[in-house]
Amino acid sequence: MSETRHTRVLIIGSGPAGYTAAVYASRAMLSPILVQGIQPGGQLTITTEVENWPGDTEVQGPDLMVRMQAHAEAMGAEVISDHIQSLDLSKRPFTAHGDSGTTYTADAVILATGAQAKWMGLPSEEKFKGFGVSACATCDGFFYRGREVVVIGGGNTAVEEALFLTNFASKVTLIHRRDSLRAEKILQDRLFKNPKVEILWDHVVEEVLGNEQPLGVTGVRARNVATGAETVVPCDGFFVAIGHAPASELVKDQLELHNGGYVKVKPGTTETSTPGVFAAGDLTDHVYRQAVTSAGMGCMAALDAERWLAGHEG
Repeated sequence: MSETRHTRVLIIGSGPAGYTAAVYASRAMLSPILVQGIQPGGQLTITTEVENWPGDTEVQGPDLMVRMQAHAEAMGAEVISDHIQSLDLSKRPFTAHGDSGTTYTADAVILATGAQAKWMGLPSEEKFKGFGVSACATCDGFFYRGREVVVIGGGNTAVEEALFLTNFASKVTLIHRRDSLRAEKILQDRLFKNPKVEILWDHVVEEVLGNEQPLGVTGVRARNVATGAETVVPCDGFFVAIGHAPASELVKDQLELHNGGYVKVKPGTTETSTPGVFAAGDLTDHVYRQAVTSAGMGCMAALDAERWLAGHEG
C-alpha cells in the first residue's frame, strides 16, 4: 500500500557514509530516515577482511556494516529496506519514490549511494555474467574450489580479489594492461609471494570464451598491448576488477557532475549544486575511496545539512 513519509533529512544509501550521516543527524535531533537501497551496507558487504578501519586490526566487512546500522538505529535513525527509483530535486520539499510504493518527502537530502563495479563492456562478458563471469570474488569464489580463474585489473580491488580467490582456486591468473600494479605495496607483496598466482603483464582481455550447453566459461583471449600477439588463458571463472563507477543515475540530470559521473561538491564541504542536497562517500570521492573517508564525509554531510536546515526553517 502506498504512503507518503516526510522527514527533515532523507539519507539515500547505507554504506559507511550513509550510516555515519544517520548517526550525526540523529544526534542533531533531525529524526532522519535512511533508505538502504539495493545493496544494504554497500560495497563493504562484499568484502571480507578489512584491515584499515581504525580501532579494528581486522574486521569482516559485513560485520562492520551490521554494527554501523545498529549504531544508527540506536541513535534514533529509521532505517528502511527500500530502493529509491526516482528523485525530484527541482523544488522543496524534495520528493523520492521507492520501489515499495512509498513516497518520501524531505527538507534536505543526503546522497550516499556509493559506487558500483565497472564492467568491460564486451558482448562475451555480458553473455557469461552469472555463468562464470563475476565482479565479486567474495560472492562467487566458493564456486571455484580447485579450479582455475582469471582476474583482470591492477588496483587494490583486483589484487584483493586475486588474493581472496587463492583460498579456493588451484590457480589465479591476474591480467593487467601495464607492466606494474597500482595497488598498495603491502597488497602487491602478498600477491607476488603467493605460489598460486601468475601475472600476465601488458595484456588486455579481448573475449571471454565458453561453452553453450551448459553455458559456462572455458577461458579468455588476451592480447599483448605492445606486440598484438594473442594468448588464450584457460579458466573456469573470470573476475572483472577494474574499479567502480559512482552510482549517480538518480541525479545525473539534476546535479552538477564531474570526473566521469561523480557528484561535484563545494570544496571543503558536502554541498552539491542544489541547496539542501548534500553528497558523501564514493558517490563524490574520486580520489580516496576508502571506508574511513566515506564515514568522515557522512559526518560532514549531516553537519552541513543541520546548519543548512537551521538557516532555512519553514
